[in-house]
Amino acid sequence: MIADDDPGVLDALCLMLEYEGYDVLCTPNGADALNIQNNMPDLLLLDIWMSGVDGRDICKQLKKQPATKNLPIVLISASQDIERSALESGADDFLAKPFEMNELLKKVAQLA
Repeated sequence: MIADDDPGVLDALCLMLEYEGYDVLCTPNGADALNIQNNMPDLLLLDIWMSGVDGRDICKQLKKQPATKNLPIVLISASQDIERSALESGADDFLAKPFEMNELLKKVAQLA
């Protein structure tokens, strides 16, 4: 699952992962990630800064819930302190924008 409110980033990530053979659920609404218990993804790529929600808060909430606490979450951001944000929110990994697609694919393969 990918949650990012930037349509260009969301489309590019979805297309790239689908091309690599992954089944991908894409949403521009980060809050959708809070309702995934019934359709649990293998991995969540989650942007930090989204309209109306903060990916760090979503990550913290998911890591506190028994049904989603073991879901691998990769935070994505152009923030200078992405590594610190990822650690503080309980994310399993992070990607700093801009990133190379090979770097993304490597992290997805390791965590999914």
